[in-house]
Amino acid sequence: MNIQITPGSPFPFGANIQEGKVNFALYAKNIEKISLCLFNENDPLNPFKEIELEPSLNKTGNVWHIAIESLPPYTLYAFRVPVENSNYLLIDPYAKSIYSSPDWGNAKPYSPLGRIIPLTTFDWEGIPSPKLPSKDLIIYEMHIRGLTQDQSSQVSHPGTYLGVIEKIPYLKELGINAVELMPIYEFNESEALQINPKTQQKLVNYFGYSTVNFFSPMNRYASEIQENKTLVEFKTMVKELHRHGIEVILDVVYNHTFEGNQMGPIQSFRGLDKHAYYMIDEQGNYLNFSGCGNTFNANHPIVKEFIIQSLRYWVTEMRVDGFRFDLASILCRSENGTPLNPSPLIEAISHDPILSQTKLIAEAWDAGGLYQVGGFYPGQRWAEWNGHYRDIVRRFIKGTSGHKTAFATALSGSQDLYGWRGTPCCSINFITAHDGFSLADLVTYNDKHNLDNGEENRDGFDHNDSWNCGIEGHSNNKKIVALRERQIRNFLLALLVSQGIPMILMGDEYAHTRDGNNNTWCQDNKLNWFLWDKLLEKQSVFRFFKSLITFRKNYPLLKRDTFLEETDVTWHGQVPFNPDWENDNKFIAFSLNIPHEGPDLYVAFNASHVVLTVTIPPARQGMHWVWLVNTHNVAPGDFFEESCRKRVNSNTLKIPSYTSIALKAEVDRS
Repeated sequence: MNIQITPGSPFPFGANIQEGKVNFALYAKNIEKISLCLFNENDPLNPFKEIELEPSLNKTGNVWHIAIESLPPYTLYAFRVPVENSNYLLIDPYAKSIYSSPDWGNAKPYSPLGRIIPLTTFDWEGIPSPKLPSKDLIIYEMHIRGLTQDQSSQVSHPGTYLGVIEKIPYLKELGINAVELMPIYEFNESEALQINPKTQQKLVNYFGYSTVNFFSPMNRYASEIQENKTLVEFKTMVKELHRHGIEVILDVVYNHTFEGNQMGPIQSFRGLDKHAYYMIDEQGNYLNFSGCGNTFNANHPIVKEFIIQSLRYWVTEMRVDGFRFDLASILCRSENGTPLNPSPLIEAISHDPILSQTKLIAEAWDAGGLYQVGGFYPGQRWAEWNGHYRDIVRRFIKGTSGHKTAFATALSGSQDLYGWRGTPCCSINFITAHDGFSLADLVTYNDKHNLDNGEENRDGFDHNDSWNCGIEGHSNNKKIVALRERQIRNFLLALLVSQGIPMILMGDEYAHTRDGNNNTWCQDNKLNWFLWDKLLEKQSVFRFFKSLITFRKNYPLLKRDTFLEETDVTWHGQVPFNPDWENDNKFIAFSLNIPHEGPDLYVAFNASHVVLTVTIPPARQGMHWVWLVNTHNVAPGDFFEESCRKRVNSNTLKIPSYTSIALKAEVDRS
């Protein structure tokens, strides 16, 4: 092959086409010898060219560089580097595309290579980002593969970016306007070592929280990976979601990588400069604040710049709308693991001009005990997964004593946590997420049932704030089933009348069960897949979800970007205007008021085991109350559509145990 080689430039990092040449630039400190290996896609095991770089020509400071003219499009590449008395082929951390196995679950041995992407244009058709105000968001946490992998999805490309496009009509019908995608950066799903003890099948890293490359979308979520099809299909998915008013938020993992500790593979960062990329103590041990073997050294200058460039790329090239940062408290640690305030990385992200319009969401804790919920970052730039909200709402709804006032505070936007930041939109409210029980399992199991994970039930949370409603596991007992369905409705009503930003877990809208497994990270099966046939069976649950979502989206009093003032809300107990905070009767009610007019929405929660007689406040002048929600009723009486809302004819109501109600003020035409 007639290629022309020149010394190249040390900047920018990665493989970039400049003036007809591909310029390679790689940061690699304390490396004395390095070779660039070039491969064809039809033979990714044997390089067709290996070029040893000369320090006198191809090195500036700690950066190796070389430029090559006349390289074929989509050439694959890696760097051969001697590490610990062995030679390793290392992936370029800045590679914009990764070549890896096209077959899900068959990536052994996993030997990814970088791929050079020609300068091409993608037709975005002028479709802009929805740029929704945070107060309007309804977030749907979902898994690309899981949404359409089951054969009941009946899509043309199951388990892929294109499969998501086919389900956009469903997402719109549900009413969500933002998808939070579980990790889509390239990862090796075959790295898991566990075996299912029942089936003897090898388990996989289904969730994907083990990043291989921070610039490349996951190949095995594409219908085909040749050339740049993965990038095109991902962009097409983003474009189509935007076309329909749905924002795209990526769940990103900058706290650790797939390389693990000293026993893990050496395929990228560890071979280039492990002391820059990872936290390592003086004895050479990898610090493990992630619980996954290593901790990314996020505030090292080299790593900080790397993360910023990665985020910018996903915003400018892929046009995503925001990021949810997994174990974000790790990003607030120094090189030796001590907390930093402020964190240079978090400051850089917060003030970056290219990222200025993106949604930023922190999972404000880590596996090392740094819990920052409520205090992750000052001001309104960052929202947080509100784990405190999750715990309080779970405890109150299942009837745990002593949480009445805390529940009211959570419904109000967690002003105790976020009042100093000025908006309830800093709180991402959720009952369930990918970790832990699904909503159906939250009301079906007291204990985790994780034996299928191959770790003898040692993994997963031991304390779930769940309640099985009287019998552990699935049941045909009609009273138990009715109570569980009622509790699901109670949880959703609490979530969607809370100030802040609600997040719903994929599948909860049809009461998806994981059979009590609260750590399904390794389960690539019906425990995690969206089961579209079950959706058809559970239309009453789905109807309740979409009806409440629609109501919230169209009701301004539930979508505030400032905290409730005294005139905006009135708290009640069994007697109007008397919340009776000292009485732990597990009952709380409130009305949202139109200023200077009076109450417009009345919501009450009876989380006790007895029927309570409640007097409701009068509707404002010229109005009367009509039924909006009664979770004790089966469909369609659980949510009353506008044309079917019956007048409340008495100011005294009997609210059954474990039941919530909502009343709406309506013009009195009598």
